[in-house]
Amino acid sequence: MTALQPSSPLVGYTIGVTAARRREELVALLRRRGARVVEAPALRIMPLDDDAALRRATELCLTAPLDYVVATTGVGWRGWLSAADGWGYGARLAEVCRDAVVLTRGPKATGAVRAGGLSETWSPATEANEELLGWLLGRELRGRRVAVQEHGAPLDEFSAALRERGAEVIVVPVYRWAPPEDPLPLRRLVEQTARREVHAVTFTSAPAITAFLATADELGLREEVLAGLRTDVLPVCVGPVCARPLEEAGITPHCPDRGRLGAMVRTIESVLPARNRRELRSGANRLALQGNAVLIDDGPPVQLPPLLAAVLRALAEQPGRVLSRAELLRRVWVGTHADEHAVEAAVARLRAALGEHSRLVRTVPKRGYSLVAAL
Repeated sequence: MTALQPSSPLVGYTIGVTAARRREELVALLRRRGARVVEAPALRIMPLDDDAALRRATELCLTAPLDYVVATTGVGWRGWLSAADGWGYGARLAEVCRDAVVLTRGPKATGAVRAGGLSETWSPATEANEELLGWLLGRELRGRRVAVQEHGAPLDEFSAALRERGAEVIVVPVYRWAPPEDPLPLRRLVEQTARREVHAVTFTSAPAITAFLATADELGLREEVLAGLRTDVLPVCVGPVCARPLEEAGITPHCPDRGRLGAMVRTIESVLPARNRRELRSGANRLALQGNAVLIDDGPPVQLPPLLAAVLRALAEQPGRVLSRAELLRRVWVGTHADEHAVEAAVARLRAALGEHSRLVRTVPKRGYSLVAAL
């Protein structure tokens, strides 16, 4: 059977977005491909309330030559140079950094450094702080001056390891991660993940994953969320460094080859339909079940609520096989107190949603329901 190819490859799928920065761009990319998006920022970037600490760190960098400068994020590096310009230190800071060995943590930090007219000496392929630290610890550090631009959270262990080797470490705090202004969207996304009402959740930073799992802990849903991410909900991270908190929790997320939003969306396009799409034939009709949508021949997609889509997927696992009301209740209404009347009501609503194709769902008297279709 020739595959039904929707014009929008992610139609029928509901995808959670936890990003704070560039969220609008990621949401637009997903919606352009037909996905329904649940926006739930896990964190927000907060400039320091008092920039006196950043100014003191900048002035300390200018008191003597720097030997090493560590740029950990693009947004942090740009923020530092912008603040230095505002204080009249921009040209001097650039000159001090130009005379130092500049290390960058990944392509975004590298791009920001180059955009500022500097060049990096080394950047780890893994984008990991541990790689940066290992590189530095392989050098003679006694008496050396090292500036470390932090990235949303203090790098206490990083700085302490350098100081133990005799380095003078200047911590450059540009911004901090903070909880979202409204925590309700994140809580709802956690609950939807636990109930398998979303098909994928995207993460663009490791702290966002930590905040997501912490919210699951607060709601008492950690085990349900992790079970969902292992089975029905696709976890997608922008890169391997971002993915680490999930891996430490026993989850293997999908990551694109390149740490870019477009590449992450292409990964979703490739992986999600492969694991959550089923093609069938009913008489002369071709059908595809994709997420919460039903594609029938060349007609418009039929969008279903999550509950009705779950009923249809259960019937489609073995087309033609009769599932009793009790069996459907066990498969679809997991962890609820629904009874068989809920199954009857859901099937009636499913038929109404299918419209002219309502006969796809057949009632077998005294036995249950089946899908009038074949693989």
